Amino acid sequence: MAHFAKLDINNIVIFVTVGRQEDDGQESVLSARTGDTYLQTSYNTRGGIHYDPNTGQPSIDQSKSLRKNFAGIGYSYDKVRDAFIPPKPFASWTLDESTCNWVPPVSYPNDGNTYTWNEGSQSWN
Repeated sequence: MAHFAKLDINNIVIFVTVGRQEDDGQESVLSARTGDTYLQTSYNTRGGIHYDPNTGQPSIDQSKSLRKNFAGIGYSYDKVRDAFIPPKPFASWTLDESTCNWVPPVSYPNDGNTYTWNEGSQSWN
């Protein structure tokens, strides 16, 4: 199934819709028909990697990877990177150029516990 993100004049995603499979690759047709800007987005792409919907593992065919991340409302579209970028969660986080996702200054602990980011102390609590 093809998915399309509708962009506002600032290239912010304001709507995501599901199209028909035969609409795959037809973003220019959709945009011309509606007068709005639509870009195709891949539901199975995260961090620049396309995942097989049946196994959850990276797909053998990475040509299906599209625009780094599946678009969501509030995401921005960067023309230079040809990527959908989620909203920045905290001022201290930086953009990972390879995934177009935000990265904290301190890695998330890998001990099985759940943490939340504390921007004031720049740490996981």
